[in-house]
Amino acid sequence: MKMGQVVLIAAVVGTGVGAAALAHSPGGASRPATAVGEREPTLAEVRQATERLRDVSVALAEGYIRDPFNVCETAEMMGRPAALGAMGIHYFRPDLLGITAPPSPRVTGTGTHTDFRKPSILIYEPEADGSLELVAVENLVFADAWRAAGHTGRPTFHGVPFDAMADDPTTPADEAHMFAPHFDRHVWIYRENPNGVFTPLNPAVTCANHRGTAAHHASGRHSH
Repeated sequence: MKMGQVVLIAAVVGTGVGAAALAHSPGGASRPATAVGEREPTLAEVRQATERLRDVSVALAEGYIRDPFNVCETAEMMGRPAALGAMGIHYFRPDLLGITAPPSPRVTGTGTHTDFRKPSILIYEPEADGSLELVAVENLVFADAWRAAGHTGRPTFHGVPFDAMADDPTTPADEAHMFAPHFDRHVWIYRENPNGVFTPLNPAVTCANHRGTAAHHASGRHSH
């Protein structure tokens, strides 16, 4: 999740769309989607459950919202080597993230949703014909909400802990991208990642066909 989402979150909350999305989600955002003791889905089951979301119009109809900055995230935009590749364009569900208020001062939420059969974030690659191709799914939970739910460690998926994201105030970069400390996990089920299915960036993904924001200054704390 990056700064583009921050602006939209404020707009979503301010217009009441966030509340509508919460009502749309059974059980609300504060309840984990996977019950305690329930079997973790296989990657094949995640793909089967999200196959319909390859059509971005279906994702929009189900409450996913596109990054308003229309940024296609690349490694270079994050100050990383270009060879690491890209992520793509993020679409997210504010209800599953538990977003209830604008940033103050950082985006935070109450959600503890980790079920990849209903991911809180979808990532699409822009294609040459102007279409979008679903390449990955992602879940994100805020650290405070996760611990408040009684968890002492990070969430995991297939035995792999989610990545821990928090800003380091001693560096010029904002490692958490204006978000409160959180845990996230990318799962590349629609585009093979030579660096691993759970690696955040994928060298097999490109933003070369993106028709939108050409630059994203992720390295500067105040440059978003």
